[in-house]
Amino acid sequence: MSGGYPQHPPGYGYGYGAPPSQPYTAGAPPPPQPYGTAPYAAAPYGAPSAPYSAPPGEKPKKDKLQAHGVGGAPPAQGGSYPPMGGYGSPFAALVPSAFPPGTDPNIVACFQMADQDGSGFIDDKELQRALSSYNQSFSLRTVHLLMYLFTNTNARKIGPKEFSAVFYSLQNWRAIFERFDRDRSGKIDANELREALLSLGFSVSPVVLDLLVSKFDKTGGKSKAIEYDNFIECCLTVKGLTEKFKEKDATYSGNATFTYEAFMLTVLPFLIA
Repeated sequence: MSGGYPQHPPGYGYGYGAPPSQPYTAGAPPPPQPYGTAPYAAAPYGAPSAPYSAPPGEKPKKDKLQAHGVGGAPPAQGGSYPPMGGYGSPFAALVPSAFPPGTDPNIVACFQMADQDGSGFIDDKELQRALSSYNQSFSLRTVHLLMYLFTNTNARKIGPKEFSAVFYSLQNWRAIFERFDRDRSGKIDANELREALLSLGFSVSPVVLDLLVSKFDKTGGKSKAIEYDNFIECCLTVKGLTEKFKEKDATYSGNATFTYEAFMLTVLPFLIA
């Protein structure tokens, strides 16, 4: 959102990355390439080779773990939200947190106003109201996805650290949406969505792109375009599922083995949000 939005402190990389000119960076490491494209993929899109590879300087892990469905997560990239570890209970209690050093005082005040009982947490409706105070209006489903991806639980509560990360991330995503909404219609079409996802590091096939547009187009696919709030939900879904998949892709081959339980715990949170 342009104007009046709290600025993140220098070097603050928690959330969904740096502004669009250099997405997913935090300092010196170079930005990762879009998922599914070179140099992570030596072959063209759609080839059976890996859509991404091990980060520079790191050897892929042995394939033995992956064969048993126990693949580990690749190292967290600078600027991404915290890695989702394991497949414990999705309703695990949220660990108390504090605001990172340098957090904008306006964000602190916004959280404290929403946290009326002084518990150090706010629930989904309180987060929805807090975001709307900065002209960021979202459905409860989108709010639930935000809370899940920033806390890795379905407890539907969020603390100061996650709250500030949500704010800074939405600021970046608003800028990306506005960059690709070239006609200022308040919507982006399929081609613009593809470019926006590429800027975030994801290269999806035409079939997946069509599915995303059909799912997140409020007209049921008639207008072939999505609005800002649904754009956020779309990106949360793509990034969340991709990160979950990469946790199991121990060799960065583009293939992973899931147990039935792990598969259900990966997909269901995105369906029941």
